[in-house]
Amino acid sequence: MANSPENKARSTNPCLAASIALAMLLGTRAWAAATPCVNQEIVVENKTMEVDYRNNNAVLHDVVITQCDMRIQAAEARVTGGLDFENSHWTISGDVRITAEGGKLQSDKAVVSFRNNVISQATITGAPARFEQQRDDGGTSHGRANTIDYETGSGTVSLTKDAWLSDGRNELSGPQLVYNIRTQSFVGQARPSSEPGNDRRFRLVIPQREPGGKAAPPKEEKKP
Repeated sequence: MANSPENKARSTNPCLAASIALAMLLGTRAWAAATPCVNQEIVVENKTMEVDYRNNNAVLHDVVITQCDMRIQAAEARVTGGLDFENSHWTISGDVRITAEGGKLQSDKAVVSFRNNVISQATITGAPARFEQQRDDGGTSHGRANTIDYETGSGTVSLTKDAWLSDGRNELSGPQLVYNIRTQSFVGQARPSSEPGNDRRFRLVIPQREPGGKAAPPKEEKKP
């Protein structure tokens, strides 16, 4: 409605309008922490494997790694120090796809860390690496960055280096953005910059909308 409190606030106070949009972007509803699965068995499937017993290394092709609801798929996985899940790092590459807790990650390369027989972290890199989650409200959150770190314990996805996130309507960009796939919310974290005149601020883009909530069509640039 034209006279609703929200529309009135937007028309009289642009700063308040931005605050409202940012609150919508960050999310206001929290989910309970995901219940740990009973069977935390790690399953590794692959088509071919090359094992170097002398150097205790291995290369797995067309590999799929699963634990609980987490699935990691890639064209190749290189393992140093043997197939050990106590404390190891696997470098995987080639159409890397990771799904966990309703979120999806996609990149060219990733390093998967194992701690105490649990997949503890996945660091993906790409140009860019991408993140996506279908939210409980029916919307979709999208993100991209040169580096994305997924921490399984906290359920957080940290985007760094040209980080960008969107809730499908508004956009937020900055040096580092942290998204929680359990609470479906994210925050920006500033980092000091050594570049003169670069204060590393965040940028929130709120698209102009027509009456009724529809996004206004982009304005055509006037030709000279």
